[in-house]
Amino acid sequence: MPFHRAIPESKPPAKAASGLSSYVEAEKLMQIAFVMPSALLICWGAGWLAARLLHQSWMTIAGVVFGCVVGLFYVIQTAMAAEKSSRSQTETGADPQDGSGNSPGARS
Repeated sequence: MPFHRAIPESKPPAKAASGLSSYVEAEKLMQIAFVMPSALLICWGAGWLAARLLHQSWMTIAGVVFGCVVGLFYVIQTAMAAEKSSRSQTETGADPQDGSGNSPGARS
């Protein structure tokens, strides 16, 4: 009798939520609080330095605007990635609030 391979499942098996993975997710979301001010400060400093070296006063303002745009872009990108991972956890049945991996409607 010939050997037939099993058809692979289309969805990968759900991973059990561990305490370390929730700390990693929390750290990713805490980055949002630090990225926006950091980007603003770095780009403001670069704009101020360029304005002093090139004697153009508008470069400081351009640095602040560029820092806001870059910081906001990263914040939106991080928030969308967090929402996507949260949505995929919910679809697989793992509750992101609950570390046990139980579905949201299941009660013990």
